Amino acid sequence: MKKILASGLTILLLTACGSEQTGTGHEAETSDQTEVKEVDQKQSEGPETEVSESEANEKEEPSKEVVQTKDYKINEANWSIEPIGEANPKVVLLTIDDAPDQHALQMAKGLKELNAPAIFFVNGHFLDTPEEKETLKKIHDLGFMIGNHTYSHSSLRDLSPEEQKEEILSVSDLVESITGERPQFFRAPFGQNTDYSRELAAEEKMSLMNWTYGYDWEKQYQNKAAITDIMVNSPYLIDGANLLMHDRTWTSEALTDIVKGLRAKGYETLDPHRIKTIE
Repeated sequence: MKKILASGLTILLLTACGSEQTGTGHEAETSDQTEVKEVDQKQSEGPETEVSESEANEKEEPSKEVVQTKDYKINEANWSIEPIGEANPKVVLLTIDDAPDQHALQMAKGLKELNAPAIFFVNGHFLDTPEEKETLKKIHDLGFMIGNHTYSHSSLRDLSPEEQKEEILSVSDLVESITGERPQFFRAPFGQNTDYSRELAAEEKMSLMNWTYGYDWEKQYQNKAAITDIMVNSPYLIDGANLLMHDRTWTSEALTDIVKGLRAKGYETLDPHRIKTIE
């Protein structure tokens, strides 16, 4: 069972999923990125008639572009999410690490029913089989953003630059081969980036992301009631809190109640596509 210690408003975690450790003092690298999605316009059907090329061009409706507003940014001091301009400050970001293990797809489906966006941070060792790859594709097709959490969840500080590169790029390559998109966010195991991982993430146009708090690796919170209560009532819950959860049985069971509890407190679950990333 992997352990991590939660960070707070003033304490920055150096931990991530799996045999987590306590730590402080992270850096973040963020910048702007605009994601553009094309929406195909269906042409009305009618009887087949001969028309000139100019008439056809006049009748054809051009496709329209929907530009995703990038109205939030990552706060480098505590890894919370801050509004830009007039965006709603009372938001939380949901993130699920160590996916797709046993519960990620179920968690994604539950979040979809609640219209609650999230980032699923994946490990490459959970993408070794066709079944696991299909699970990830289903999560992505439900509309969820996929983040890079390295291949084996090893501490990057214990690896050479060449090994770090393989840990990171192999996952980005896998995710792209499965979903057609490369990850926009990178979360280092244990929250422990290195100078090299920062440089490589920037080259890959991935923004670094750690978290504000999380608890589901601690023994006292490994049941539905306990993890629900602490995630909703944590003393570290603030506007823009970046919530760390994992692909775990108790977290999966509690996820709906966690989202409903946060919303009852007035928090919006933020779509991560609205966060500025590296161009």
